[in-house]
Amino acid sequence: MIKLYDYLICPYGQKVRIALAEKALSYELVTVDLRLNEHRKPDFLRLNLFGRVPVLVDDDTTVYDSTVINEYLEDEYPEPPLFPAIGMSAMRARARLLEDFADSSFTPQVGQLIVEVSKPEAERDQNRVQRLHQTVERVLDYLNHELRGNNFLAGDFSVADIGFAPRMLVLSELGIDVAANNRANIDAWLKRLLERASIRNLEGVAAEAVGGG
Repeated sequence: MIKLYDYLICPYGQKVRIALAEKALSYELVTVDLRLNEHRKPDFLRLNLFGRVPVLVDDDTTVYDSTVINEYLEDEYPEPPLFPAIGMSAMRARARLLEDFADSSFTPQVGQLIVEVSKPEAERDQNRVQRLHQTVERVLDYLNHELRGNNFLAGDFSVADIGFAPRMLVLSELGIDVAANNRANIDAWLKRLLERASIRNLEGVAAEAVGGG
C-alpha cells in the first residue's frame, strides 16, 4: 500500500497527488502539518532528512522530492504514461525542463505572492507585490508562446503540465487574469487541464492556500 506524507496546500505534494490520480493508484494520505512543525519530528526526519513534504513510501521504497517521486511512479506504474514515449528523447527532455522551470521559476514566485497578499493591506510591500506580479505575467507570456499550436506543453498531457497546474489554479484568486494580453493559448490550456478530474479536484484546496489555509 502506498503512503503519501503530505501537507494538503503544498503545491509540490499536489503534483504527486495529480500523478497518483492520473494513474488511478490507491494510497493512504498521511497529513504532515507544517504549521505545527510536524515535518521536524524525528519520525518524519527518518523518512526525509531535509524535513520536507511530500514523501512517498511504497512498501520498502521511500522517495522524496515531487519530481523524483513522479519519476518513480512512472517507472513503477507506467500506465497511463505521464512522460513522452521512450525514444522521443527531445520531447522527454522538454517535459523535464519545463517541469524544472515550473518548480524553480513559477511555483516559488506565486507562493511568495500568496504570502505577501495574505498580509493585512497596511503591511504589504506593494513594490514586491508588483515585481512578483510582473514575474508571473512574464512566465504566462512564455507559456502562451510555448503552447502555440499545442494542446499541452510536451506533446500529450505530462509532468510538464502537472508542474504548473497547482499554482495556475490560484492565479485568479491573486487577481491575475491568465487570458489577458492575448493569451488565448494559455487560457485554452487551463480549460483543458480543468477537464481532468485529477486537477479539477484541487481547485478548493488551491483557494484555501490563498486564503491562508
